[in-house]
Amino acid sequence: MLAAAPLTIMAAAIIAPSLPAMREVFSGTPGSGLLVRLALTVTSLAIAISAPLSGIVADRVGRRPLLLAGLGLYAVTGTAGFFVDDLSLLLVTRAGLGIAVGGIMTAISTLITDWFSGASRASFLGLQQAFASLGGVVFLPLAGLLATVSWQAPFWIYSVSAIVAVFAVVSLREPERGEPAVRESGRIRLPGRIAGVYVLALVATLIFYMAPTQLPFLLEGFGSGPAVIGAVVAGSTLTGVAGALAFPRLRKRLSPTAITTLSVALLGVGWLVIGTAGTVVQIVAGLLVGGFGVGLVVPNLNLRLAEFAHPAQRGRVLSGLVTGIFLGQFLSPLVAQPLVQAIGIADAFLWTGIALGAGAALAAVGSRSTGKNRKEAR
Repeated sequence: MLAAAPLTIMAAAIIAPSLPAMREVFSGTPGSGLLVRLALTVTSLAIAISAPLSGIVADRVGRRPLLLAGLGLYAVTGTAGFFVDDLSLLLVTRAGLGIAVGGIMTAISTLITDWFSGASRASFLGLQQAFASLGGVVFLPLAGLLATVSWQAPFWIYSVSAIVAVFAVVSLREPERGEPAVRESGRIRLPGRIAGVYVLALVATLIFYMAPTQLPFLLEGFGSGPAVIGAVVAGSTLTGVAGALAFPRLRKRLSPTAITTLSVALLGVGWLVIGTAGTVVQIVAGLLVGGFGVGLVVPNLNLRLAEFAHPAQRGRVLSGLVTGIFLGQFLSPLVAQPLVQAIGIADAFLWTGIALGAGAALAAVGSRSTGKNRKEAR
């Protein structure tokens, strides 16, 4: 399960170091500037669209069959990018990869919340996010090195899924109905809050995904090559590991709202640092701060939804989070591009960081006021 987790995070971003070279290769294609960026994020759109269907399959057919099918499709569609030389066909294979990731991510999150409950659930969700981020630390720099050889070479990294699939076939079991985690009672509660979790996931991911979609071009202006770009973008996943590992302890001390506010604040500070950076080192520092915040927010939102959902409907509820996360990834270049064209990449990071900081401050004030009102009511 933990070996499969990195496949979800790295699926789209693995080709980030190749984007500048891809732009040159496909320069003769109309709209290639935007389409090349979409080659990275169309995967996210396919995930967002297919995830609800994956949730239904997880609840009705089973988590294990969904995961195995996703791993197989991932290996085929991911490595297919190495063999195509047409931008339109490349976008099709990237969409197929997204369908695979939607199944994998939904199956993983649902299995974890089936198998564990209470503090152990929070701990394992933190491990899931840590391993997902760790995959970025390993595979993104590797993708950068491979991109120096050929812009298509990083596509071979997707073949790792075939190895994970073999282990899954041998060792994975479907949760039994008699297990403690599945005997939990209750129905889906607070649909308004569930929708709020989805929206928060979408917005946070939209902003965070400015890193792989915009930073390669900002770093190119600093004279950085593909290998450096891959290593720098991987910096955000490095501290994502630390944030995810810190989540179980913070969850014991802070409320879910406080953790979310902290996450948004850290992401805002990181983007402020990037927006004012004059060197690559400062950009890395900003990514490290922002990555820690994202490492906290994903397991926190997963845990909240697991608490809201009845086990029989858990796949569908958690698939909505997958949709929110990856819809944010897809929308990121579309939303950021007008801002980038108007004020530049650096200032886009700067003003986004300011907006996040203001939002976190307002959330902290609102949460404190709500807490005081509750105490007075008692």
